[in-house]
Amino acid sequence: MFRSAVFSASCALAAVAAAGSASAGDTVNTGYFGGIAIMGYDTVAYFTEGKAVKGSEEFSYEWLGTPWHFASLEHKEMFMREPAKYTPQYGGYCAGEVALNESVTVNVDPEAFRIIDGKLYLVYDEGNAEAFAGHAADLVPEGDAKWPIVEAKLAVDKPDWNAVNNP
Repeated sequence: MFRSAVFSASCALAAVAAAGSASAGDTVNTGYFGGIAIMGYDTVAYFTEGKAVKGSEEFSYEWLGTPWHFASLEHKEMFMREPAKYTPQYGGYCAGEVALNESVTVNVDPEAFRIIDGKLYLVYDEGNAEAFAGHAADLVPEGDAKWPIVEAKLAVDKPDWNAVNNP
């Protein structure tokens, strides 16, 4: 339980809510700036190479109103055939925050990830990725249950970036 509390606290202190598409059912975390899914990382590479790989605008594909970048044409085509297979859980927001706090979403580090039961989970940093994976049996069902609530809140509570950037 202590580890979960530390995990939650470190994610909560890390950042404010990240921007994303606001429509219910198609929320995609695009980070604070740039408007690209997973900050331009190739979501297919997590599965095929087991690591985070920066994508290229050359191999871009728009899905759910958001551009996704890939490292190769092959990865782009794989995604186009089965986007739901490669899309990160919880819209690419911090999986730990969704599971533990329900209303708090923070920006993720695209290199801090785990694939659990064939699904991609992104978190704030590598230490939290390890903690999330270690408690996945509890955190994944919690996140799955809470994601619809978080997603609905994101659709209503779009961040005002002028207020965030000019307090």
